[in-house]
Amino acid sequence: MGKGQELWKKAKKIIPGGSQLLSKRSEMFLPDQWPSYYSKAKGCCIWDLDGKKYTDMCIMGIGANIIGYADDDIDRAVKQRIDSGNMATLNCPEEVELAEKLLSLDKWAGAVRYTRTGGETMGVAVRIARAHSKKDKIAFCGYHGWQDWYLATNLKDKSGLNDHLIKGLEPNGVPRALSGTALPFHYNKIEELEAIVAKNKDIGVIIVETMRNQVPADNFLSKVRKIADEQHAVLIFDEISSGFRMTIGGLYRNFGVEPDIVAYAKAMSNGYAMGAVVGRSEVMDAAQTSFISSTYWTEGIGPTAALATIAKMEKHNVPQHILSTGNAALDLWEKLGKEAGLKLHIDRGFPPIAHFDFDLAERGEARDGGAAAPAEYENKQAIGTLFTQEMLARGFLASRGLYCSYAHKKEHLDRYADACGEVFKLLKKAIDEKKVEKLLKGPIAHTGFQRLT
Repeated sequence: MGKGQELWKKAKKIIPGGSQLLSKRSEMFLPDQWPSYYSKAKGCCIWDLDGKKYTDMCIMGIGANIIGYADDDIDRAVKQRIDSGNMATLNCPEEVELAEKLLSLDKWAGAVRYTRTGGETMGVAVRIARAHSKKDKIAFCGYHGWQDWYLATNLKDKSGLNDHLIKGLEPNGVPRALSGTALPFHYNKIEELEAIVAKNKDIGVIIVETMRNQVPADNFLSKVRKIADEQHAVLIFDEISSGFRMTIGGLYRNFGVEPDIVAYAKAMSNGYAMGAVVGRSEVMDAAQTSFISSTYWTEGIGPTAALATIAKMEKHNVPQHILSTGNAALDLWEKLGKEAGLKLHIDRGFPPIAHFDFDLAERGEARDGGAAAPAEYENKQAIGTLFTQEMLARGFLASRGLYCSYAHKKEHLDRYADACGEVFKLLKKAIDEKKVEKLLKGPIAHTGFQRLT
């Protein structure tokens, strides 16, 4: 057990949940074996507390480090701002410069407010939208963070959010009076949104993740826009995950549909804390009628990092590199899976955040249209855990997903492909011999949200 694993054991005792972010819990990857902490990060490489180097072919700072870790150009701009003072009684001029830049990207918009995290960004966007529409209820599709307005969904139906990325989210601590105020519908199922507005005449806000892993079909986003207009509801596109990956700014522009508010965070500032709510002037003006204010929304590092990140994206056409990298990863998974005789489901919906899964029946499920898989049939989550374990042994932080970055180059993909090829063959043999769980050196990785201690 290394220093990182020892520190994680300590963290779980004194930090509820071990980490501030569910997606960084060691149990989500490789319980008892994941390095957990880093001493250094550069490009797409990470060194753990024992000095061991890994190539990050995994979540790249949960998708925040779109350029790469410790980028020289962005860090140079940030260090200059630090040397000039990050916080003062007066405001930093970068927040005006960044607002102008964002409005040049979202030409339909007229005003910008800032936050420092994705959850905050959606919280502010919802507050402004409700203040403008003067109606409380929200119809939404997708994953939108941790705040009360979103988790209130599970007050009415404890499984209400299960189809929106993370299962098992408990709404403990959310006022029960909010039950029924957030109503979910599925992506590409416009009939569900139509049913919601037919039953609820007080829908004031409609929120959609512009895209996660499905391409909008049958003019889905246009139809959502039409319903929002008919209901006099504010339409918010959540681009916290999708923004700045396939386009510089919001992915919505690829589909020819404009929202009333677009929410950004994550990739816009390459790992420095920054979020932005960009919206139509008449909608954003409602922010002046509601108290929305926080000290550290005025610090200088976030806007400085965002400006430097966007400038580098434009100079090097970073979205095109990321799209090519994602497609290359999808292709190599498909090719290597076939060579190993391993059934994989390759998710090509959104290549910059590429995913694959094992196309196998879970225990008790029917497979190949026949009888249910026997009790000893291997567990997909166990197979995924074994994949992570064996890739870690070969020097890669890896799971069944890859957040692509500008730092991922051909040499990284080539080495990753060699390792994947070996591990896929190992997995196929283990599945055939029903030895997957016997090969694990620790517990199976968690899925969804659950207590650690």
